[in-house]
Amino acid sequence: MSTLIPVAEHTTLLDWLLRPFARIRAGEGPQALLMMLCIFLVLTSYYLMKTAREGLILTGGGFGLRGEELKSYSGAAMAVALVALVPAYAALASRVRRLRLINVSHAIVIASLLGFFVLARAGAPIGLAFFVWIGLVNMFVVAQFWSYANDLYSEEQGRRLFAIIAIGGSIGAVVGPELAKLATTYTLLPCAAVLLAASLAVFNVIERLHARRAPANDVGRQPIDGSRVIDLLRRDRVVLLIAALVFVAELVKTNGEYVLSSAATSHALQAVPATAHPELVGAARDAAITADRRELIKAFYSNFFLWVNLISLAVQAFAVSRILEKLGVRGALFVMPVIALGAYGAIAAIGGIALVRAAKVAENATEYSVQNTVRQALFLKTGRPVKYKVKAAIDTFVVRAADTLSALFVWLSVALGMDGRGLAIINLALIGVWLAIAVAISRRHANAAPPRVGSTPSLDPRNQETR
Repeated sequence: MSTLIPVAEHTTLLDWLLRPFARIRAGEGPQALLMMLCIFLVLTSYYLMKTAREGLILTGGGFGLRGEELKSYSGAAMAVALVALVPAYAALASRVRRLRLINVSHAIVIASLLGFFVLARAGAPIGLAFFVWIGLVNMFVVAQFWSYANDLYSEEQGRRLFAIIAIGGSIGAVVGPELAKLATTYTLLPCAAVLLAASLAVFNVIERLHARRAPANDVGRQPIDGSRVIDLLRRDRVVLLIAALVFVAELVKTNGEYVLSSAATSHALQAVPATAHPELVGAARDAAITADRRELIKAFYSNFFLWVNLISLAVQAFAVSRILEKLGVRGALFVMPVIALGAYGAIAAIGGIALVRAAKVAENATEYSVQNTVRQALFLKTGRPVKYKVKAAIDTFVVRAADTLSALFVWLSVALGMDGRGLAIINLALIGVWLAIAVAISRRHANAAPPRVGSTPSLDPRNQETR
């Protein structure tokens, strides 16, 4: 990780303004604010794309499947694609400096967004391809930001500053769905590209600011070492446990997403029945009905995302830093599974669209605030190869592997005629496993020591002699 050289010992106005939200020390305000701006732009762009993809996939369908089924099964396609993409990303990270890695990655994503927009305007059916593409690249973009944050800050700084930096993401997650209401589904794509380009400009400003304060031998000027992801995972039991935690948490979340998608689709079918638009006939009538349903689903998810992210923003701004201060990273690991336990317990016992929506709001808001900050902070004690390579693999391949298993659960539930309450019962069993993994991480992470600059340490206390 990098070590900053303080350039000022007095408290700036920015330091003072940010102190209600976190323990900002003298001179840390400007860079923290830029990091907040950067993740704000990334998350705003992401939610424009995410809102667009829901309408495209849920009204499209294909291969004889309904839109919500195709959405769940597409996780398998993402996992297969990531088998090739993760090693390619790791190879690039081994050859270039972190800023070049970020510049290249963002440029590819921006060009792809514009390409999808052109195809959509030409009438190409982009729903499935766009959904799979977003599932691949957006996780890389968000994971890359937090890899960069882990590289910039020490463990002590990260525990203090990650909560406030993440406020920028929470604000972006509120603004994104609201902006999505101002444009049609297809025009959201170039808008997202513009915001992502702006975030890339902020990345470059942060790197220049950091370069002026960092020593000449700062490891950020060097490529990450060439260790393979599988070797890094094999040597560190705690990182493996973190991967398992992410896998189970994502499996629970994705099962819940199917329940919500099914509810949204049923709502659209009831609101816009097959008898709608009697003034039209044939293909024109079918197209009009599909368009109405697509825009209704877009509005449903815009409102859903708004409530999730308003609550997430409030928790992130006023509670997360205090939760971390009172419970520590290890204690905060248990907040999310406890919330999920209550949410899916209610769905299993009662059910109904209103309760499903409320439960998913509670679950997602907690994940995007407390759980996200804790998950990023777990990597503060790791070396740079783990931060950039293993973290990217966990945040992409492991997540999509969980989505693939979730697709199997969805297939079984459809085949057996189960409703959302059946999937909620499955989730309750998975949450028990989640809590057990959190206990194991808490015990091992407590004894881990932070890495030396440029080192590739193990978090496993039994492997401390390797440092």
